[in-house]
Amino acid sequence: MSIHPTAIVDSKARIGADVEIGAYSHIGPDVVLGDGCVIHHHVTIAGHTTLGERCEIYPQAVLGMQPQDLKYAGEVTTLTIGKENVFREMVTVHPGTANGGGETRIGDGNFFLIGVHVAHDCHIGSHCIIANYVQFAGHVRVEDNVNVGGHTAVHHFVTIGKHAFVGGMTRCAADVPPFMVIVAARGTRSEVRMVNGVGLQRCGFSSEHIAELKAVFMKLYSRRARMDGSPIRERVKEILATEDINSHVKYLCEFLMRSFSLGRHGRYLESLRNDKVHRGTWKPGDEFKLTVNIVGAGVVDEMRSPNSAAAHEVFKLTAAPEPGWLFTGWNGCLSGQRNPVNLVLDSDKAVTATFVEEPT
Repeated sequence: MSIHPTAIVDSKARIGADVEIGAYSHIGPDVVLGDGCVIHHHVTIAGHTTLGERCEIYPQAVLGMQPQDLKYAGEVTTLTIGKENVFREMVTVHPGTANGGGETRIGDGNFFLIGVHVAHDCHIGSHCIIANYVQFAGHVRVEDNVNVGGHTAVHHFVTIGKHAFVGGMTRCAADVPPFMVIVAARGTRSEVRMVNGVGLQRCGFSSEHIAELKAVFMKLYSRRARMDGSPIRERVKEILATEDINSHVKYLCEFLMRSFSLGRHGRYLESLRNDKVHRGTWKPGDEFKLTVNIVGAGVVDEMRSPNSAAAHEVFKLTAAPEPGWLFTGWNGCLSGQRNPVNLVLDSDKAVTATFVEEPT
């Protein structure tokens, strides 16, 4: 352990092995520093803040000071940071609030460049690169392997999907789909420009899976798809109903349906906020009703999607006939004989499974 004589380290702070703390840095009483952390000079770490192993904090960074939220009333909340994160100069990260779950959380192996701000109750995944002066408002979620370009502003309650690339100076006011490149367009708009092929290749995605994502991009976001006139929601439903779609395409479609079905202004997390907001313009997914009717002898298993983020709107229905009976197809909001089949519950829906006796 190496602590500069001008550093102020509270005696109650828990300091791991081989930690370096530079000149004029201040470490508060409820701070935990993991083994091998490097704290450069003029760093402030306060509040109930925990850093994992081998994090590096550069000068003028401030971690764990009280959140900038008028609803914050001094309650004890936390900032939890994983291992091997780098926070460059003047980065600020605030803890959570009672209204937002009480914790700001950052995963492993992230790189926060100069001047980044991570507000209260944000959850940042792992292996993300956040460029200079990116500003995350409160309650933002960033999934794994995301790249965000400099001077980007991210609205409260936005989710940025995994492996997304956000171009510099982009205004993110709605959820950013995973695997895609989003860039600033005319005025304050932003648009999905292409699949993040380079980033996916670097992360080990196969050429086949990248090609399948590019094919889905063409169906959803290309000029030809937009000129077709059908709503993007309907095109997403068609893809979800396709047999044998790979897990990445399925994740993308479920992510989009979550934002379409539950989101307010395209932000799914708005539907989960605890404070009182005007909710008259959308109907939360868990209020939609799925009615399954049976004709003949059999049962239908209703399994919610394993993706918890989409659990209220995507179901996998499996028809199982009783001995001596055959499943012959779906009626109602579904048709055909595909079994099992995905159903997107973005409104009240009824489906009928028909079984007939086997011929003797």
